[in-house]
Amino acid sequence: MTEIQNIPKVELYSDGWANPNPGPGGYGIILCCQWVQKEFMQWYTLTTNNRMELSGVITWLSKLTKKSNVHIYTDSQYTINGIQKGWAKKWKANNWMRTKNDKAVNADLWEKLLDVVEKHQVTFHWVKGHNWHEQNERCDELATLAMKQENLIKDEWFIPSEKDLDKLNNPVKIPENTEKILKVIGKWDPNMKVKKEGDPCKKCLTPVEKKIPKHTKKTLLKKFYYRYYFNCPNCKTNYMTDEAKDDVKNLKL
Repeated sequence: MTEIQNIPKVELYSDGWANPNPGPGGYGIILCCQWVQKEFMQWYTLTTNNRMELSGVITWLSKLTKKSNVHIYTDSQYTINGIQKGWAKKWKANNWMRTKNDKAVNADLWEKLLDVVEKHQVTFHWVKGHNWHEQNERCDELATLAMKQENLIKDEWFIPSEKDLDKLNNPVKIPENTEKILKVIGKWDPNMKVKKEGDPCKKCLTPVEKKIPKHTKKTLLKKFYYRYYFNCPNCKTNYMTDEAKDDVKNLKL
């Protein structure tokens, strides 16, 4: 306990995705240490959801120059369980075989994660995705913004399986109204704002729907709340607007 108290405390928030999965994807990460907050994002030409979730965590842990007490917040149970339940260590001990006949998926990233986790005091925290967690939503936004970066990376270690190739050759059907939406907005831009019901989702262009969140007594512990938000019925992404933001003192439960 004394050792943990004498090393820097760091909070790491991470979110990653690919759309379709597998397909182009990226991650967004936030690192908080005392009063300092840093953001980072990266986009890949072809990858998977799980590889992006793992890559985000690995990236920030690798950037820490000294041993730290790191609290990692992610909505990826895959990442958390791989470490906390000992899956990754077991696969490594078995020469990266998940079973007698099946190889462990993403072995290259699991090996990197095991190495960087060993250098720090790490605690994982699961957060529910698209559920009003401010930093998680910001990480999701960063991953989306990464699409516009020029330094796109090829995920060299990702080898699509036959199932993956089938998905790539038979992509998910785009919403029927996509063509109509593109004619209205002109050109798709991941920086476009979602301000009203019916605006296109930044990820899949499906018109968003207005939702009223359920607030509990826990909400009162915050400085502000949102009277409403917009939700994509297709990919389930949530969007918050400043117009819906209000002082929590005005909230009546």
